[in-house]
Amino acid sequence: MSNEKQVDPGRRVMLAATCAAGGVVGLATAGALVSTFQPSEKAKAAGAPVEVDITGMAPGEMKTVEWRGKPVWILKRSPEMVASLKKTDSAVADPESKRTPDALTPEYARNEHRSIKPEYLIAVGICSHLGCSPTSKFAEGAQPNLPDNWAGGFLCPCHGSTFDLAGRVFKNKPAPDNLEVPRHMYLSENKLIIGKDEKGEA
Repeated sequence: MSNEKQVDPGRRVMLAATCAAGGVVGLATAGALVSTFQPSEKAKAAGAPVEVDITGMAPGEMKTVEWRGKPVWILKRSPEMVASLKKTDSAVADPESKRTPDALTPEYARNEHRSIKPEYLIAVGICSHLGCSPTSKFAEGAQPNLPDNWAGGFLCPCHGSTFDLAGRVFKNKPAPDNLEVPRHMYLSENKLIIGKDEKGEA
């Protein structure tokens, strides 16, 4: 008689089934773990260029879209708003964005209206001081926390920085730079893309 222990065939089947089940669970767990390292669709979208339809925007109207988790303003300036930029040239710290870092203002926005088309301002709605979000103050004239000769623009409520209708910071304010103009281009008369231009993606 052999000294080796005889294994019950039923136990052998049970052992094999348990190992197989454990293997399946292990693979499923590993698959789930690996998937957590892959960016979600939302995360991918947060860094991707954003297409915006500007059909039907009225002069003086502003819409906000999200790009890379930041608010981007699209303001369709009225002829009067565009004309007001001449009035604020001497009052803003960096009229043509010459001192503003390249990363904050593409070459095609280094002008008085800081845009490709004078009637449209495309700017990131985050103050260059401490990252607060300015509020729109388009009405002209004296208002709380604004000068009597206010020509319209934006006010950062945190520390009082003011920006004109081109996102240019006024002199002697806490904000060190003009508002960021993201890379962008027009795909057609009524559609633009934010986060990408002829040179590629931002």
